[in-house]
Amino acid sequence: MKKLVNSETDKSVSEFIEAISPKKRKADSKELLQLIQKITGKEPKIWGVSIIGFGKYSYKRKNGEEYEWFNVGFSPGKAHLSVYVMYDINQEQKLLRKLGNHKTGKGCLYIKKLEDVNMNVLTEIISKSDRW
Repeated sequence: MKKLVNSETDKSVSEFIEAISPKKRKADSKELLQLIQKITGKEPKIWGVSIIGFGKYSYKRKNGEEYEWFNVGFSPGKAHLSVYVMYDINQEQKLLRKLGNHKTGKGCLYIKKLEDVNMNVLTEIISKSDRW
């Protein structure tokens, strides 16, 4: 099994969270940490330098190389929170219309502040990724 740059580490999640600034991003990160932990029932792990991932699965790329990745995760970046889901989030247009202020990538949501989004809809999106 090959290791990705952002592979699972033994770094402390609580130390990582405590080092986040500004205070609002730290508070949102703590809330998101609790929400995802409640949904998944899994312990958070630091992946790479700045991703908090929950759960783990193996997958093979087209070239046959095998990797490990998390079921759902997030990263508290400077510009926004990145919520990583393991499916194409853009297939969820009905949910995304109800989510609130956000942007998307193929497998992620970019959220400036949790108060900008409907937490019930976010919970549904995260739950779908955990079942993936």
